[in-house]
Order: sequence, then structure tokens, then C-alpha cells
Amino acid sequence: MKNMTSLVLSAGGMFAAWEVGVWKALGPHFRPDMVVGASAGAWNAWAIAGGATVDELAHEWLDPRTGAIMRLGLHHAGILRPDGLEAKARELFDRFRPRMPIGITVVELPSLRLRLVRDREITWQHLAATCAIPFCFPPVAIGGRRYVDGGFRGALPVWAAEQMGSTRTVALNCLTTLPFRLLRMGLGIISPRAHSAGVILIEPSTGLGSVRDSVIWSSSNIGRWIAQGEADGNRALSSVRM
Repeated sequence: MKNMTSLVLSAGGMFAAWEVGVWKALGPHFRPDMVVGASAGAWNAWAIAGGATVDELAHEWLDPRTGAIMRLGLHHAGILRPDGLEAKARELFDRFRPRMPIGITVVELPSLRLRLVRDREITWQHLAATCAIPFCFPPVAIGGRRYVDGGFRGALPVWAAEQMGSTRTVALNCLTTLPFRLLRMGLGIISPRAHSAGVILIEPSTGLGSVRDSVIWSSSNIGRWIAQGEADGNRALSSVRM
């Protein structure tokens, strides 16, 4: 059986800008056979699979309109208006078309089951759903079912890459601070270190910031996280090349 290498991108809200910096370091030296993402990592994955350059990815994160996605607006399901999220999902879907296998994850309600959506199955609604934070954005209806944020039950979807046939995974995890670790434990999510062979795990060398930083857009933070991601990616490069 042919060895298949995947790039897996974690959820992380604004922290996912760090993934862009890591990809800037890895991209010239590493070409995955597939890319998988959850939540904001799914948006990065979609762009990478669609051939986006690092400069294009960085521009997306540095664009002030990205910050407008998290706009307050009370509704029956939460506190954030869905129009900005939906508009961005449509824009990404229209702008990029995958040139390699891609998978993104969503969580189905009310069962809370994780679902993998692949390749041509992915619609702009799935791109919206994978970032629809529960109790903030309303669930996204697709085919008579309702879906929310893919990172809610699995912030780093190594399992999805394995399901797609990956035998070696380069996994970028930007959710390493204490609140996110506690949430992962509370939901019974197992760290990839504990259950997956063939995983090269890359994480921030220093904490990216607070929970507030992960949801409030700041151009200075975005630039800092991209630069840190590039440094962290360069440090991991020898392992990725092996």
C-alpha cells in the first residue's frame, strides 16, 4: 500500500493564523497527499488545497473584514450574527477549488457526532458549519440536518486523515493553552500523542494568548502569530522531511 502523508490543521479561531506561518516554513519542502482541517483550520485547509499562496493566506487573516466575522447580534441560538460567517464561507468556496484530496469536519446536532465531509461533498454551507461555534452562531442546516463547529468535539482531526487513508500526518495544533486543554479533557477527546502512530505534532513554542485573543481580531496579533508559526515550522522542518 502506498504511503500517504496528510497535513492536519487544528481549530483555533484567530490563533489559526499561526498555521499560516508554519505552512510558510513547511510548504517549499513538503507536499502532502491530502489536507484536513477543523473549524478555522478547515478554512486554511480549503485554501491550501485550492492552491493559495502563503501571501494570499496571510492577506486573508490580515484583512480587517476577517475580524467582522465575530459580530455581536443576539438570536435564538447564540450571540454572534451569522451573516459575516456565511459571507466569508461563500467567498472562500467561490475563490478556491481543491487540487488535492481534502476533508473538513463538522458536528451533527443533536447527536454531537463528528462527521467527515470530503472533496466534492463540501459546499459553502459546510465551510460555514465547520466554524459555527455552538451557542455563538446558529447551527447550519444542510440536507435536513443541523451542524456546528467541527472543532467542538475534535479540535485536531487526525482521525479524519487516518480515515482518508493517511499513514503519516503532520499535525498543526494551535490550541495548547490551559482552557482549551481542559475543554478537550471534559469532552473526552484524546490527544493524538496518545493514540496515533506516524504523527508529527507541531505546536506553538510559546502561548499565543488568551481565550479573548482567540476570538478578537487584531492585526498586530495576526502578524505576530504568523511570524511565530514560521519560526516554529522551521524548527520542525527536519522532522517533517524525514
